[in-house]
Order: sequence, then C-alpha cells, then structure tokens
Amino acid sequence: MSDVTDQLDINELEPKPEAGPSLYSDAPSSVSFNKLRKRLIRNVRQAIDDFSMVSAAGETGTRPRWLVALSGGKDSYGLLALLMDLQWRGMLPVDLIACNLDQGQPNFPKHILPDYLKAHDVPHRIEYRDTYSVVTSKVPEGATYCALCSRLRRGNLYRIAREEGCEALVLGHHRDDILETFFLNFFHGGRLEAMPPKLLNDDGDVMVLRPMAYCAEEDLMRFAEALKFPIIPCDLCGSQDGLQRNAMKLMIGDIERRMPGRKDSMIRALSNTRPSHLLDRSLFDFAALSVQPKKADT
Repeated sequence: MSDVTDQLDINELEPKPEAGPSLYSDAPSSVSFNKLRKRLIRNVRQAIDDFSMVSAAGETGTRPRWLVALSGGKDSYGLLALLMDLQWRGMLPVDLIACNLDQGQPNFPKHILPDYLKAHDVPHRIEYRDTYSVVTSKVPEGATYCALCSRLRRGNLYRIAREEGCEALVLGHHRDDILETFFLNFFHGGRLEAMPPKLLNDDGDVMVLRPMAYCAEEDLMRFAEALKFPIIPCDLCGSQDGLQRNAMKLMIGDIERRMPGRKDSMIRALSNTRPSHLLDRSLFDFAALSVQPKKADT
C-alpha cells in the first residue's frame, strides 16, 4: 500500500506543464491545479455559450471588445485570467481591456495593479475618480458604503466602456454571489431576483456580462492562491461588519456543509422556473385558467 501511495504522490508532483497567457507563467504544474483550471474554463465557456455573450456583444459587425473590471480582488483577477486563457485557446474571439477604477480610498496601493498588468502585457486602463469622498459624505454614520459605492463605480465603468469602444462591461461575480443576491432579495426585498449573467444597461448601449456565473467561490479562492495574484483587500474604507450579505453567505455555507451539493442545485433552480407554480400574476395568467368540460364519448 505504501508503494502505491508513494507513486501517487510522485505523480501528483510530476511536472505537467500547460502553456498559456503570461499570467500562468508561475502556475503549479500539479494534476490538481490543471483539473481546477480546466473546470473553471469549462464553467466560464458554458456560461458564455448558454447566455450568448459573444454574439450579444458583437452586434456592431466588428470584433467584440470587452472592458474587464479589475478591482484587485481574487474574483476579478480570476475573471481576467480565465478570459485570457479562453482567448489564448481560440475559444473567445474578443479583444479584452482590463480596467481598474481607483476610487480614492485612503491607503489604496496605486502601484500594484498597473505593475502587474504591465508585467504581463495586459492591455489596461487605470482611471482615478474620488467617489470615496462622495460616499462618505452621503452615507449616514453606521450605514454601509457598499450600495452607493457600487452604483458610482458602475456609472464610471459604463462611461469608460463607451470611451474605449467596448460593447460589454464584464464583471467578476460568481455562483455564490448570485445565490447570496437571490436570498437577499428573497428575505429582505420580497422578490425573486438574482444577478443575471447578461444584462443591458439602462441606456441600452453597454451589455453587462458575468461569465463566472457557474464558478464556485471556493474554486476561485484556490485558483487565486495558486497563481499568486497580488490581492488588494476590500477593507480600505473601514471594516463594516454585520452586513446582510454576510449573513446570507453564512446561511448558504451552513446549508452546503449539512447537505453537500445544494449550491449547485440552487443555481440550477434559478434557470428552471415554473411560473404556473408561483404567485406572480404578471408571469402567468391565472384568471384564464378554467375547467374544460369533458368531451362526450362517441
């Protein structure tokens, strides 16, 4: 038994290099990482196909151009790496430009993202807009900054997408983000609503895409650790504990621990609705339902 175990360990450590974009130059050569990478690639490609993301973004007749929002967190780094991997494999006929919006948070490490992107020859744009001062002046003491901060950031990213000639703004939300949003709206908003993988902005000129809709957060955490992304923590505006989203994350995590596989089941449920078995009269005409008389036997 020990010989077999030793052999398995050796196989796991044997170099199994797979080429790719520069972001993967220091990637582990282990079997486990290659499986993780391929699983994430498969998830992203499936979402792009399921929701017609490329065709939706390329309606101008020219090669689509996507603005990839890069915050410096694990999810946006993972998004960029996975899209570039698909592009490298010839599976994503899209031009990519990474964009970080420096919102003026105190002590924000301005050098990390441009240095990283330049080192890997990633086309990018760094934009400075002091939305932090706006948020802190508008939000009452004790309230969370996230909602207003997000709206201001999104508005600036739409503007940048237009200026860069991008048909789509691509965001790094994943499966767990979508589930947390669904339960937030379910418990606190009184509606069945999540994050759509594809959404047209209010002005109708920029598509919002979430290609990681099927990706598990746990996989993205392992991916970020393996590729050693220079993470910038999202706590520069001060720690804000007790957020409702955190409560949803804990609840969903507890369900998954007690009943493994429930997250995958829940994300499938969001694409498998039965309007006639819900209570929304705008989706199903309950008034038109009537008992049909039986036909007489002949």
